[in-house]
This record gives sequence, structure tokens and C-alpha cells, in this order.
Amino acid sequence: MNPLSYLNNADIGAFEGLYQQYQQDPNSIDQEWRNFFEGFEFSKADFSQEAQAKPVVDHTEEVVPEQFQKEMAVSNLIGAYRQRGHMFANTNPVRPRRIHEGEIVLESFGLSEADMDTEFHAGTRVGIGNATLREIFELLEQTYCGSIGVEYKFVRTIEIINWLEQKMESCRNTPNFSREEKIELLRKTNEAVAFESFLHTKFVGQKRFSLEGGESIIPALDMILEYGAELGVEEFVIGMAHRGRLNVLANILGKTYSDIFAEFEGKAFGSDGFSGDVKYHMGYSSDKKVRSGKKVHLSLTPNPSHLEAVNPVVEGISRAKIDQYHEGNVKKLVPILIHGDHSMAGQGIIYEVLQMSKLPGYETGGTVHLVINNQVGFTADFMEGRSSTYCTDVAKTTLSPVFHVNADDIEAVAYVTKLALEFRQEFHRDVFVDILGYRRHGHNEADEPRFTQPDLYRRIARHPKVREVYSKKLVESGSFTEKETTQMEDEFKQYLNDRLEESKQQETASVTSFLEGVWSGVRRAEEKDFEKSPKTGVSRKKFVEISELVTDLSRSGSPGADLKFFAKIQKLYKNRRKMVTEKKQLDWGMAETMAFATLVTEGTPVRLSGQDSGRGTFAHRHAIITSEDNTKHVPLNYLFKDQAPFEVYNSFLSEYGVLGFEYGYAYAAPTSLTIWEAQFGDFANGAQIIIDQFISSSETKWHRMNGVVLMLPHGHEGQGPEHSSARIERFLTLCAGNNMQIVNCTTPANIFHILRRQMALPFRKPLVIFTPKSLLRHPLCLSLLDDFLEGTHFLEVIDDDFVDASSVRKVLFCSGKVFYDLLECQQSSDVKDIAIVRLEQLYPFPKKQLLSIFKRYSGAKQWCWVQEEPENMGAWSFVLRTFSETGKVLDLVARDADSSPAVGIPQVHTAEQKNLVHRAFEE
Repeated sequence: MNPLSYLNNADIGAFEGLYQQYQQDPNSIDQEWRNFFEGFEFSKADFSQEAQAKPVVDHTEEVVPEQFQKEMAVSNLIGAYRQRGHMFANTNPVRPRRIHEGEIVLESFGLSEADMDTEFHAGTRVGIGNATLREIFELLEQTYCGSIGVEYKFVRTIEIINWLEQKMESCRNTPNFSREEKIELLRKTNEAVAFESFLHTKFVGQKRFSLEGGESIIPALDMILEYGAELGVEEFVIGMAHRGRLNVLANILGKTYSDIFAEFEGKAFGSDGFSGDVKYHMGYSSDKKVRSGKKVHLSLTPNPSHLEAVNPVVEGISRAKIDQYHEGNVKKLVPILIHGDHSMAGQGIIYEVLQMSKLPGYETGGTVHLVINNQVGFTADFMEGRSSTYCTDVAKTTLSPVFHVNADDIEAVAYVTKLALEFRQEFHRDVFVDILGYRRHGHNEADEPRFTQPDLYRRIARHPKVREVYSKKLVESGSFTEKETTQMEDEFKQYLNDRLEESKQQETASVTSFLEGVWSGVRRAEEKDFEKSPKTGVSRKKFVEISELVTDLSRSGSPGADLKFFAKIQKLYKNRRKMVTEKKQLDWGMAETMAFATLVTEGTPVRLSGQDSGRGTFAHRHAIITSEDNTKHVPLNYLFKDQAPFEVYNSFLSEYGVLGFEYGYAYAAPTSLTIWEAQFGDFANGAQIIIDQFISSSETKWHRMNGVVLMLPHGHEGQGPEHSSARIERFLTLCAGNNMQIVNCTTPANIFHILRRQMALPFRKPLVIFTPKSLLRHPLCLSLLDDFLEGTHFLEVIDDDFVDASSVRKVLFCSGKVFYDLLECQQSSDVKDIAIVRLEQLYPFPKKQLLSIFKRYSGAKQWCWVQEEPENMGAWSFVLRTFSETGKVLDLVARDADSSPAVGIPQVHTAEQKNLVHRAFEE
């Protein structure tokens, strides 16, 4: 290796010439080179009396090249340790680490053992001034190749690089904890290890997804909480998978051991019929008093088995709390995400969440990522789990530093997590700690890992537990006696036995109530709540006043007054004002705007995010308008001085991550209207995990209500199979027990009322709205002003006001855009004996309203369900099953069953749609 590798395109003679120039006139060269040569001369100077008595001889030509090369070689050595030291660090506790090329050895840099006692100015680069090569080498080995390896040189911010190097090199990445701190580290390590051992012996064969081999994360988390409180952190929001979760619940969040033992004994969660989830998925929250006396709030977010799916949820919860309860101060709340090594590398949601981390609508001030690195995933070896060198290599996409640490070195783990937290608080960026340990058992306690990793598990079987490793270290160093460590272990075992006896006296397991704090004004839903929507209309005076304010772009005092807007935008806003003040009819865009405007003026914050949500995919919203000088203006934020905020964000191109984030936001902000909008409803299945595992089932599994709203553009309009269907059928199959609301509105008034109803209800349920595309500009898709005013409400069912009820022989039930196709045929042919009835709300099923429809059309002989989706899609299967409750038999008019939602040729679509409408009206 060339000792001048980073200068290998230069001529050494040029450097000699530069040095001679410096000797003649130091000010004639750059300051950086001047500083270097000053240090070089200082390091070579002999200050002895004998030397000062000797005549000065110019040895420049003989000495400079060799000495210069040596200095540069040492400088390159320092750079190599900083850049690549992590590849040779002692971070693997159970087996030799992978061999990497380019080992850092003196000879590769043109140095040798003979240079070890030579003094070099390059020592100033590592903070020890002029120093021998031996001193520099020892510092670099200890700092970068001990129990901690660090990747940070890819960071492009000099301030961050300098900060990290100063922090690490000043203490050589070697902690110096006090005896009191070591007692706490040993105590938390003992709790982590003893808890797992206790469960293993008392509940033999039961799944618990043991933390054994990764127990050092418990003292690491404890260190984060303690040090975080010192740094002003008031709250931590934690997300993690199943492995080690019970240990974290017990030894970090303070869930009682007796409650956990009761769950192992199979005791039900209370007496209210709550079916719950497995014990290693449940959430928990608590207030913890740290040793300094300060309190921090801790919450562990409930999660499914889908690895890493909880990550965006944690970020959304964190952002909501930062926004609403911490006044935007990111220093007061820290998200912590705990990963597994294989899921870290394999799950794409990791990348999505990282890409959100610095975006204005989603940033949370940086997340502390801790990886429980087992070196194995279920049965797959780490070499089968990734193509990258490390499982954490995705961190480089956001220039987030990564610390790799040996899980057996408790003090190193605690030190490095403390440093990671300090980094987060200083720079508000994500940071990763890769805790390299092992998994003592199989994927679960009943699994046999030696089928697939026999050599690794032979090593693990011989390897002492981390408590033994740390206890031995403390005893050998004289910090503790063996008696003290044994006593700590025995006392805790007895404590666990006592808690086990307590659990046997419990009749039920406990589940944390969430109807406290910000949820205290919310109650659980009852069956009668769904019989009729509450009134959500607004007084005429207020409605008109707000409409004038929200459409006046040049109003005095508003930022828009000083901006020049595109002529079409000005015209659009003027036309919206006329809809209220002159025409008395509102289109979809104005109705939606008025829903938002009335909510924020009543004190309800509104948050809307999605791809192109500022303008709207179909240019109907224009909530964010851009002036001709590119200034962004949001008129909805400038209505009244004391209004609530209206936030609208154009998300990056993600469904999974962004919907998970918005679900999390709604989870922590029940008094806000939180909306995620898909660009097209077809793309919502990119977030299917969030829909299935969180939105539809969180209340059933975890007792957690959520009021998130999904807006999914839907409708067959000849745009092909990927731009037609939001898959109504999939959402309806998820419906049971009034778990969520499914609506397919056809009028601007109903979209106004459904958005307001979401906040007027005394409970929170997810709301899925299938929104229109062509109806946004359909000449008949208008609502009268009176339909928005006091006394009005959302209509679950809309009857036909065109027909003569007594002469109706056939009733067509439908939902969504197809109504307007049927309406055109009915009115153009003046059909008075076939009624068209719209189901605006599909779930909860509006049985009471439908019974009144049946009564009105008592003379009808035929009842039909009409949908534009294929027979095997849309609402048909749900409607067929649910209509049986009314005692009526339904016929079907739909496209033929198909594997694809829609055809791709517009002409074929038009023919199909025409045929469908014709069949609906035929005899």
C-alpha cells in the first residue's frame, strides 16, 4: 500500500519545494500547510544545550522527503483507523468475525516497529499533541478496534465528524464508570438474565422469545433513560418486535412481574370480553422515576408479528406528541426503535422510515436505533440474510452514524448508547447502535437451532452468560467481591419467586386502559351510536363568513395579500366564493375545504398527508397554493387568530410508511382529524400490513381506538386495472364488531358531514372514504348550501326523489360513482318506476335506514344491487351476506367475475359500462 495513498497522484518533489518555500517565507503558502510545517519543525527540533551549541547545517535535501513521508504515513494510519477500524474491531462475542481485506498494519503505510518510539506531530490529530507512534497506535487500536467499531466517515458534515472524533478519541471509546454506576449496570444485567432464566424454568416450553444472548440491551436502555433525563428528555416512545419484549416490559417499563406471570398462566384480560393478543405483542406505558429524582414517561407501542411494521407508527406517535404536547421541542421526546439484525436488512419499511426522518411533515428530531443482533434469523445464517457487510448499512442513506458493539461488554454497550443519545440530542439525526450478541435458544424456546447452525450453537452452549462475564470482570478489577455479586443474584431470584406466588392469587391479567390523559374525553362505542349520525351542520352566518375568509387570497393581514398567484388559482378561489354567496351550490372541492375550515375554526387541528395532497391528485383541492415567486401559501391557516392549525403535506412516494405514520399520529392525537390520502386508491394495498394489522384490528387486539381517516380515490372510468379500484371488497372483509367505518360518498354535502362527524362522535373508529375522481367536476355532483347548514347531518342512505314511490316496481341499490351513470339513464328516459337508492355508508351497515326504504317501496317486486366492479369484487359479497338481515333477496348487476379489477382499453370500458347500465333497467 502506498504510504501516501491519498496523495498518490502528486509529486513528492512538489512537497519538498513547498517546504523550501515555507522556509523562505512562511506567509507565502496556505495556512493549513503552514500549520503542518510548523508542527513538523517543532517535532524535529532538539532543545538540548548540546544541540543549541552546534552550528546550523542545512539538511533539507537529505531529511525532508523521508520525514515528510513518515508524517504523512502516520496521518494516513490515523485516517485508516477512523475509516476502516470497525472492520477489525472485537465486536463478536461468540465466533471469529468475517475476514476483511486491507488489514491495518504498520507495514502497509511504510512504517515499522523501528518507528514506534519516534515522535510525530500527527498525534495532534487525535488530541494528544506530539506523540510517539506507539502512543498513537495504542490510542487508535483502543478507540476503533476494541469492543466498539464505528462507521461515521461517510457523514458529509464536518461538524459532526469532528464532534464524534473528539468524543471518542478523548476517552478512547473506553468508559470510566463510577462504582455506583457499575452497581446499576450489574443490577440491570442481573435482572435481565435472571428474568429469562426464571421464565425458562417456571414456564417450560412456553413461547416467550427469549432475550438470552442480547440481555445487554436492558442496561443500555436503562442508561438511555437515566442520561436522557439529565439532557432534558421527558418522554421516550419505544417500538420493538417480540424478542426480548417481556424483559423490556418488566425491567424497563416497570410492568409488574406478577402481571406477566399471570399472562403465562393463561388468565384472561379482565371481564369485558377483550380477546387480546399474545403477551409479547401488547403495549404498555408508565411514568418512571430515574435515580436523579426526575420523571420520564415511557410507552411501548403494541405491535404485530410483522417485523418492523411498528416503526412508522412509533414515529407518528412521537411527532403527534412533539407537536401537541411538547410545543414542537424535539429535545423533550426521543423515539427508540429496537430491531433484529435480519429484519433490519430485509424489511423495506426500514428504508421508508429512514427517508421520512428529515422531511418537514414527518421528522421527529432523530431516532435512536438499537439492533439486537443475534447473527441468525429464525434458521437463516447472517450470510443468507443480506448482501451488505452489515445489517445496518441502510443507515448510510441518511448519513446516520453506526456504532457496532460487543454485547458481552456491558460497559461498552452502556457507554455507546449514552453517546448515541447525546449525538441525537446534539444534531437531531438518527443514530444506530448494533449490539452484536447471539440467540441462546432457537427462534422460540421449542425450536431446535442445532438443525441449521450446529457449530454456532456448540459455541453458544459453551459461552458464559453475560452476567457471569460482567461479574467476573468486576471481581477481577476489585470493584466487587464474588459474595456481593452472588448476593444480588440470589435476592432477585427470591423476589421473582414471591411475585410468582402473588400472580397465582390474581383472577385476571391486567391490560392498561388508554382512556386516560388525552383520551379521557373519549368513550367506547355502543351499538346505538351507529343508528343515526349526529348533526354536524353549521349556522348560515358562520358558514358564509368562513367561506369568504377562506376564499379571499388578498385579504389584508394575510400572507397572501403580498403574493401574486397564477391567474387560474385566483379564478378558482373566486368561483368557490360565488358557490356560497351567489349560486348556493357547492362542488366537492369547496365542500371539503369548508369541512376543514369549520373544524379548525372550532379548535380541531387537521392534518392531511399523502402523495400530491396539497394540490390533490386531480387538482380539486389546492390547499397549498404557490405564488409566482414559489412561495407556498395555505389559506386555511389564516382564518382566525385563535384557530387550530391546518397541516397539509405532500408525502414522499410511500404508502406503507406514510399510512403507518398517520395511524401513529392519530393514535396519540384523538382530538385531531388525521387523514392519509392515497394518490389512487389502487395503491393503498402497498400499505396492506398497516390496514390489516393495525387499522382494522387494533381495538380488538390491544384495546386501542384510532380515528385515522383514509381517503382512497375509487371508480371505474376507463383508466385501466391499476387506476380504478381501491378494493372495497378487501376492506369490507375486515369489518366486524363495528370496528371501522366504510363510506362511498356521492355528494359534496356528505363528504363535508362525514369529515365533521369523525370528530363529533364521542368515540374514535377508523374511517375509510372511497373518494371520487370524475365526480370532482361532474355537473350534477353538487350540493345545495342548505345541505350544509344547521340541523343537517351525514346521510347513510340517500333515497330517490325523482320517482313516484307508489308506482315503483324495482329498486336499484348502489354505492359511489355508478349512481350518476344510472341517474343519467333514468332521467333521460323518464323512468319513474325504477328507484335508485344510494348506500353512502356500507359499514356499519345502515339496517334501520334501509328498513324505511323497504317500507316506502312496499309495492316493489325486484330488488337489485348494481356495482361497476366485477362480480367477485366490490361490495357485492358483503351486501349479499348483510342484506339477509333485512329479509330481502337481491339480484346482481355487475361486470363478470375477473382476476383484474378493470380493462385497459377505454373503448372496451365504455361498452361494458353502457351494457351494465342497460341491464340494470331492463325488464
